Amino acid sequence: MLTLGPTGTYSHRAARSVADDDEIEFRESPTAIVEAVADGQADRGVVAVENSIEGSVTESLDAFAEYEVAVVKEIITPIRHALLAQGEAFDEVASHAQALAQCRTYLDATYPDATLEAVASTAKGVELATEDDSIAGIGHPGNADGTDLQVIAEDIQDQSSNATRFVVVAPIDERSDAGSKSSLIVYPNVDYPGLLLEMLEPFADRNINLTRVESRPSGERLGDYVFHIDVEAGLYEERTKEALADIEAIAEKGWVRRLGSYDSETVLD
Repeated sequence: MLTLGPTGTYSHRAARSVADDDEIEFRESPTAIVEAVADGQADRGVVAVENSIEGSVTESLDAFAEYEVAVVKEIITPIRHALLAQGEAFDEVASHAQALAQCRTYLDATYPDATLEAVASTAKGVELATEDDSIAGIGHPGNADGTDLQVIAEDIQDQSSNATRFVVVAPIDERSDAGSKSSLIVYPNVDYPGLLLEMLEPFADRNINLTRVESRPSGERLGDYVFHIDVEAGLYEERTKEALADIEAIAEKGWVRRLGSYDSETVLD
């Protein structure tokens, strides 16, 4: 099982809900995780795809479009950010860019003069704080356990309902059509007025709820997009099959990728 490291990231906490600690290995980016699973170097990976405050994790979405993998499970994890430092005298706050953004109001009000430094993960910021008393990190309160760090403040995120959505990815041959939710990627390879509306109508006509629609640049040319779509329906359902047949007709010059159907679990840690 691969996830974003080092030890103590929120990704690590999500991965622990589906694997034992001795089965978990770390990589430095969502792309590296998805690529390793697609290439057969790992049988599972856990990556973040969406945060309730900051929105989609675009690197993960782009990796799904570049590498063929299956999504086999969704994990929802409430995010509890704490400010961790060796003491209250520090002049820099280091954490993942998403965590810094999720705590923007608190940091602006309480530490307006502190330098904000984006690093690879929340755990990396905590690691820097343990090495340097002029740096504070943002992470789960449990990250202070067994260290010289103090929990300066807890629940510093801007929204109390802050949560991150992770998915478990597997090799493409493990894709399932069974589950309450499904994820798709559509590359129409065309552009004309009303295209997006035309792509959404097959789902609306069959009473399929869309939980997310995200466009990302295809990288082929300016103004050309790939669409990531999540629906509350299984690929096994007749209504989903019918909707996808319509979508494939619209994207006949491009492609439609079924990441799979899966169920969701909320993990409190």
